[in-house]
Amino acid sequence: MPKHPKKKEKGDLSKRALQKYYEGEELKPYQGELIKLQRHLENTGKKMVVLFDGRDASGKGGTIRRITRYMNEKRYRAVALGKPSEQQKTELHIKRYIEHFPRAGEVVLFDRSWYNRALVEPVMGFCTEAQYKRFMKKVVTYERNFLEDGGKTILIKLYFSVTKEEQKRRFERRKNDPLRHWKLSEVDLQAQELWDEFTEKKFMLLKKTHTKESPWWVIRSDNKHLARRETMKLILNLVPYKGRSRELDFKVDPTIVIPGGQELKEMIKQHKKYGRLLA
Repeated sequence: MPKHPKKKEKGDLSKRALQKYYEGEELKPYQGELIKLQRHLENTGKKMVVLFDGRDASGKGGTIRRITRYMNEKRYRAVALGKPSEQQKTELHIKRYIEHFPRAGEVVLFDRSWYNRALVEPVMGFCTEAQYKRFMKKVVTYERNFLEDGGKTILIKLYFSVTKEEQKRRFERRKNDPLRHWKLSEVDLQAQELWDEFTEKKFMLLKKTHTKESPWWVIRSDNKHLARRETMKLILNLVPYKGRSRELDFKVDPTIVIPGGQELKEMIKQHKKYGRLLA
């Protein structure tokens, strides 16, 4: 009997579509809570800045789109800055990000942030060693300065962590899918070869810039849906707001959301060389 690959393919598509539907339905209650949170920020005049950093193809952009899907468009901005201009290169690195900071009652989500200087730029040679060291020495002070406004500014720092195998799979999909090919960047093409260098920069990032006042949260993102759901829960837990649902489960999955300090300990346990970097 001849096979019917088209029928099988159609069945697979239907199964995937059904899975996407149920995943979308599971997110909706949390997206509804995010609208309440947004309204709370508007009513109290508070500002929220959420940083989405991490490796390429770790699901940052997709998570931002799910978070903002039903939000009031007048009260949030998603910011993804390109390469700095020649003039911006002569200015304080963080300045061009501060220029996009939220007004009272607004949320700004950065798809990669000023921490590019701590992660991508030093690995790819886009900044000098001196610039990298200066940034790492000063960034916590910068953050402390704009957080000292009577609690009006909320800063949430998220690092999306994907495994090497899953990153490779996603890169292959980008190469072969014309609708995703535009996502391939200069960094993507070298990310696998420079995996260890990026890992070391991640370690130094957590070591130097994870503080009590502005902690990092690591999001395990091999499963995109779980990463999106747990990120929403985390944000909703970090900002008290009125009207919080009593029926919804807000407890984050500890295998998906990892406090920055815990991630540091796990990295040291897995790789002895990171223990030496603490000296």
